Amino acid sequence: MFKNRRDGKLVKDTDPMHILMPHLMPNRCDSDVYMDLKVDVTELVKYYEKRKKKEEDLTYFHLFMTMIVKVLYNKPYLNRFVINKRLYERNEISIAYTAKVNYEDKAKETLVVMKFSPDDTLDTIKEKVLKSVKTIRKGNDNGTNGVMNTVAKLPKFLRTFIVGIVKWMDRNDLLPKDLRDDNLYYSSMIVSNLGSIHGGSIYHHLTDFGTSSILTTIGEIKKEKVLMPDGKEEIRDICSFGINLDERIADGVYFIKCSKLIQDILNNPKLLEDKVSTKVEENIKLKY
Repeated sequence: MFKNRRDGKLVKDTDPMHILMPHLMPNRCDSDVYMDLKVDVTELVKYYEKRKKKEEDLTYFHLFMTMIVKVLYNKPYLNRFVINKRLYERNEISIAYTAKVNYEDKAKETLVVMKFSPDDTLDTIKEKVLKSVKTIRKGNDNGTNGVMNTVAKLPKFLRTFIVGIVKWMDRNDLLPKDLRDDNLYYSSMIVSNLGSIHGGSIYHHLTDFGTSSILTTIGEIKKEKVLMPDGKEEIRDICSFGINLDERIADGVYFIKCSKLIQDILNNPKLLEDKVSTKVEENIKLKY
């Protein structure tokens, strides 16, 4: 009755609240919380501009992606998910995003899922992102994209029937490997880089399909006047993150610690050059 899944291990050593929460809030869309996170990326911008002189293919998305993976390795509760009223710890870390072949209104969207190892660094993650972009531009479909294209062409009654079966298989860990490995809804986090098209961060809903517990949008970096700790005002580079997460995977204090860790890493962008699994010393003071 209580078992591990192919994509995660059952969490047994948790507190009573997190055992009962999936029963009180069985749906992921009933238990999502939103975080409006504004971070100071002034040091990151300096770091980017310095490296950009030598690496023309470097983008802010590479830096943010590395930061996110580093946070996931340092804060493993973020890599949990709830399904069938049970809490699981994911077996691996993966980030998913959707991409367009071009920016035309009718351009096709493609699902991209990237998996990461403890030894990954900014350099290796940059190469993974560049490789995925090259694959998209070639028009190569993975298993999930291919099935979606096929099912979408079927009559409505067949689509409804097939999607119903897929959702049942999803809940019972019976979905074929090809449809799970390249599926953004089975990733540790879904990321949308709206800053790349000069957009602001938004809040996007989670879904009950799949196991993804966090969806993050990244806004455009802008100059803003900020009140510094010494009481003086400065113009700083600020970036907004719209984060939607399943509150059943951890508690509020844990989520706040994660947000503080994000700022700590962005204040010290050289940390992105280390292995993502390298422990980052937290500079957190909690007040009650």
